[in-house]
Amino acid sequence: MIHKLQTSKYFRMDTIRIGVITSSDRASAGTYEDKSGPAIKAYFSERLANTIQWSYEVIPDDFERIKSTLKNMSDKEACTLICITGGTGPAPRDVTPEATEAVCEKMLPGFGEQMRLVSLQYVPTAILSRQTAGIRGQSLIINIPGKPKAIAECMEAVIEAIPYGVDLIGGPRIEFAPSHKKAFRPGNS
Repeated sequence: MIHKLQTSKYFRMDTIRIGVITSSDRASAGTYEDKSGPAIKAYFSERLANTIQWSYEVIPDDFERIKSTLKNMSDKEACTLICITGGTGPAPRDVTPEATEAVCEKMLPGFGEQMRLVSLQYVPTAILSRQTAGIRGQSLIINIPGKPKAIAECMEAVIEAIPYGVDLIGGPRIEFAPSHKKAFRPGNS
C-alpha cells in the first residue's frame, strides 16, 4: 500500500490515494471537457487534511472497461477511495452501478439512498439516479452524479460516513481539514 506517515500533535495522518473515474463516451472521445473529475478532486482537496495522491481516468461508458478500471485502481494502485461519476441513469449505456456491483465484495446502498434523498430537494428527476457504493478489498467505491453542483450536494450528504467506513475496512486514517468539522467516529466526542 502507498501510505506515507505524517505526524501531528493531535493525530496520525496518512497520505491517501483517491481514484477518480469519469465514465463518459463523449468526454473520453474528447467531444467535451470533463468537468466532473476535476470537481471531485477540488471537493476532496478542500475538505481533507490528508495529503492526497490522485489516480484519474476518463473512460467510455463500457461495462468491461469500468470494471477493469475499478479493479486496477483498487488492486494495483491501492486507492483508498474511488469516486466514479457518470453512467448512473437509466439510459442503455448507463452501466456504472452494474460494473460497480460486479467488482465489489459488499454493497453499501445507504450511500445511494442518501444522495438521492438530497438530490430530490433540487430536481424531481433524481429518483431516476442509480448511485450506489461498495467495498473492494480496502477500497471504498462510490458512484456519484456527473454535474459539479450535484457532486458537491451529494458528497456533502455522505462525506461524514467516509472516514469511519474506511477505518472499518482497514484503510488509512482520513481526517477533515481544520476548516471543516472533525471526522465522525463512534465513541469520539
